[in-house]
Amino acid sequence: MSDKSDSLDAIFEGGERKIVVCKDDLKLTEKKDNIIFILFIEESRGSAGGRIGGAGFRKISRIVCYNTANGIQRKIFETQDDNVISHFEIPLSAVAMDIELSNGIQKVVQGIVDEDLVSSYLSLIH
Repeated sequence: MSDKSDSLDAIFEGGERKIVVCKDDLKLTEKKDNIIFILFIEESRGSAGGRIGGAGFRKISRIVCYNTANGIQRKIFETQDDNVISHFEIPLSAVAMDIELSNGIQKVVQGIVDEDLVSSYLSLIH
């Protein structure tokens, strides 16, 4: 990728709250095929952290999807369109997930490895 600000590393180093849904473990140092959806989350007042007693709400504000193959990252989808986003559900089973950036640095993000969910998301964008 020529634009570093558009890379997966830049997205994961950014401070926005996000949930990752991917087909396989996310290790950008490995040259394996993977599909990675990143759901950028906008939170209402009272929903930060543990979302006290379920109060507040979480809303997807933007979705980006990358395909990685042979060490090449390619963005295949991006939207901020509420009509499109409304078809995507936030995975309630997302947990703390270890990922590895291209430079080998490890990070913890909220996410899930779920091939079936990735397939369902792909059907929404094709």
